[in-house]
Amino acid sequence: MIHVKVRDNEPFEKALRRFTKACEKSGLMSDIKKHQHFEKPSEQRKRQENAARRKIRKIMSEQR
Repeated sequence: MIHVKVRDNEPFEKALRRFTKACEKSGLMSDIKKHQHFEKPSEQRKRQENAARRKIRKIMSEQR
């Protein structure tokens, strides 16, 4: 759980911005987006295989 203490004389918007940054840094928002919809195991496997292929292509293009 992410905690952000509001400092004395600190505007709410600034504290909210710090909270948002802390959420992004911990990876909470990406995790929530990932679990918004159920993904079948076959779809998950295809997505991971495609990501691996993109990663390999990127590495190969950088070596040239």
